[in-house]
Amino acid sequence: MNTSTSKEEIEETTVPERPPSPPIYTTFAARGVHPPTFSAFKPRDHRLPTPQAVNHVAWNCDGKKLAVAGIDKHPRVWHPEKSMEYRSASLFSGGHSDDVDYVSWNPTHPDLFCSSSQRERRIVFWDTRQSRYAQQCNTKAVPAQTNYSPDGRSLLYASPNHHLFFLELGKEGEEAKETWRHSDKDALTGSTAMFNHVGDGIILTHHSEHTLRILDYPSLKLRESPAAHVGGCVAVALDPRGRYLASGGFDSIVNMFDLNEWICARTITVSENAINALSFSYDGEYLAIANAGNYIDIVRIFYYSFVSSESSS
Repeated sequence: MNTSTSKEEIEETTVPERPPSPPIYTTFAARGVHPPTFSAFKPRDHRLPTPQAVNHVAWNCDGKKLAVAGIDKHPRVWHPEKSMEYRSASLFSGGHSDDVDYVSWNPTHPDLFCSSSQRERRIVFWDTRQSRYAQQCNTKAVPAQTNYSPDGRSLLYASPNHHLFFLELGKEGEEAKETWRHSDKDALTGSTAMFNHVGDGIILTHHSEHTLRILDYPSLKLRESPAAHVGGCVAVALDPRGRYLASGGFDSIVNMFDLNEWICARTITVSENAINALSFSYDGEYLAIANAGNYIDIVRIFYYSFVSSESSS
């Protein structure tokens, strides 16, 4: 019996093609996705034995460290996979002598973060592998919020008076060590700001403006200014897939802007109060909406549907 295969037979053999994946706007069932049951989630309540309020919390880029600002005037870092006991946190002292209000992690390194204090007008940069701070930087205005660029070499901070300033990481000489210093860019007017995923643009909101402002970076030239909300825009979030920008305002509406056309592709109206904050899930499937009420709405984005309303009290 001849078991050899001729060259012509091999060439005629066709490899079965993989069917295309269903579009992201189709149902979960069509894509074989199993959605979580949010109502079944049981949050763990971690109470810290301290009279100081917790002002802000933030996860690092690999999700293994949790930084907390506002406890005993020192930032602390937990490893939640190991323990969330009060004594298990790493204490970072010596950088601040007054209340710490905000923390931000460097998106390029899981051990680098910064903390800011409004009373001190100071931003302190830390490395979790060291107990002492890496650098202290006194600011031009009160730093209420901070936000890193995607490459971790620029930092913008917003003041309570709705002005935005920049810090940049660089060298003053060829042999000098890289340090953070004030940028020569002019201050911008805005309540909140964030970099886009690439780092070549900035998205600005203002509590008294009904439009968003999209600026090129580092030139800071205005690129787009789409109308967004009645009475002011106070929150924005970028879809991890790079397709949508979500914005929320005092009108209790969330708008989803198409990033290619900069038009409002859809509107979400599940909330009854002014929007405070927005956050996408890591896969971009869901959007969490915080508002002035005592609950958080969770909606599915691409096949729009209301999923859950979880109490935040």
